[in-house]
Amino acid sequence: MIACLDRFVHENDSESRILSDNLSTVCKSLDLKGSIDCRAITDKDFGGLHSIKPLAVIRPAGPDDVQKVVKAASVSSNLTVAARGNGHSINGQAMADGGLVIDMRSFEDYVFHVGRENGFTYVDVSGGALWENILKRCVEGFGMAPRSWTDYLGLTVGGTLSNAGISGQTFRFGPQISNVLELDVITGNGDALTCSEEKNSELFFSVLGGLGQFGIITRARILLQSAPDKVRWIRLIYSEFHEFTRDAELLVTREEGESFDYVEGFVFVNNDDIVNGRPSVPLDQAQDFNPAHIPQTAGSVLYCLEVALHYNNSDHPSTVDTTVSRLLQGLRFISNLKFQVDMGYMDFLLRVKRAEEQAKANGIWDSPHPWLNMLVSKSDIVEFDRVVFKEILKDGIGGPMLVYPLRRSKWDNRTSVMLPEEEVFYLVALLRFAPPQGDGSLVRKLVEQNQEIIQYCTEMGFDFKLYLPHYKSVEEWKQRHFGNEWSRFRLRKKAFDKNSILAPGQKIFARNTAL
Repeated sequence: MIACLDRFVHENDSESRILSDNLSTVCKSLDLKGSIDCRAITDKDFGGLHSIKPLAVIRPAGPDDVQKVVKAASVSSNLTVAARGNGHSINGQAMADGGLVIDMRSFEDYVFHVGRENGFTYVDVSGGALWENILKRCVEGFGMAPRSWTDYLGLTVGGTLSNAGISGQTFRFGPQISNVLELDVITGNGDALTCSEEKNSELFFSVLGGLGQFGIITRARILLQSAPDKVRWIRLIYSEFHEFTRDAELLVTREEGESFDYVEGFVFVNNDDIVNGRPSVPLDQAQDFNPAHIPQTAGSVLYCLEVALHYNNSDHPSTVDTTVSRLLQGLRFISNLKFQVDMGYMDFLLRVKRAEEQAKANGIWDSPHPWLNMLVSKSDIVEFDRVVFKEILKDGIGGPMLVYPLRRSKWDNRTSVMLPEEEVFYLVALLRFAPPQGDGSLVRKLVEQNQEIIQYCTEMGFDFKLYLPHYKSVEEWKQRHFGNEWSRFRLRKKAFDKNSILAPGQKIFARNTAL
């Protein structure tokens, strides 16, 4: 089997034969129930910034196929393996140059089970399942839902759990990786293991936020809670950053029941640009953003605090109004610039789906997305705003500029995620969309602007980490990202992927690197 794979690699590199001649041989040698495809187009991801061609795409029929592929690669001379969910990476993190890409979506429905254990209600799902499908099945079939989300739900469970999974519920329940009871994992050594906080705990916490470096998640047990019927979605406008951050931090540090169920925020340009400016804020076409209410002292950018309250059909409208008024009391937003709508719970969580459909219709969804995601400490966020939002990005970025606070105590420091040191830190997400007919020079400028921001934060000595990180060398990973945690990360790699088979697109460890 291994000789066949090595020959397959050699013939692919030399292009001495038609690759399809090898397909039947390779499939037979691996004895897969799924398939191998050498013609699949997987040389780009959502970011569209890199073109990396794999040797082949594996479409496994289940976890057994995944294990066979990883075992074969681990004893080959140079094969690598990347697990690909819905291809939403930005910088080729889920790619394998000349290696094997495992399409996790191919067996996304192999498990779905809602159960109860030790007082917790949970759902078992495939690592290749999309969160949007889990939402629909849990709510419609059981009246339940996961507690923590991402803003965009067209992502796989394994993909987000390999990073963190952040959204407006994170301040209360922690990221998605803080809401997992158990995992089934195929390690880079080819072992199929079930792990949890009590069982194989080192693997459990290594894989959560581990960037795919230690194992491939084939099943996850996710915590559930009762799903509400409705959501009141509210946007509050601020002209001053210090008032925006004061109120945002106040809301995320209040006890449950004393705050909203969702807290996020974003920056927008103080002009009439339909994409970057004031028209992008109202939640309904009937709503109008009247600039006459903006103080004359306002600068080039404004701020929106975005909150939501869950409620049920049985709740009287006056009760919802009273609760919202109580929670808004004392906040310093511009009183005449409040926008709100009531909508179904699933409609709210799938709100970005509508933006996706619109972006696909006008062609920008498939264009390059040079996004930048950062976690910036509370102590540095004011200076970050002064230079980055008010100067570098004062004209907007052609997409959302998210900024909102999170709490470190809601994260488990045993996972592999790297965070700023302070209890309160901010997610900053610059979600750029390049024009569909734009040339490469514009994309390069946007990437350079991202690098300018990172360089500024580094030179200023900010306490920050990249989220969905991308570095070009091991030294950068060691110094900029992991710091004092590098030794722990490296030892975990040695324990669970000793030949550095997995996630080569992250460029942390090279194949067969001495660990």
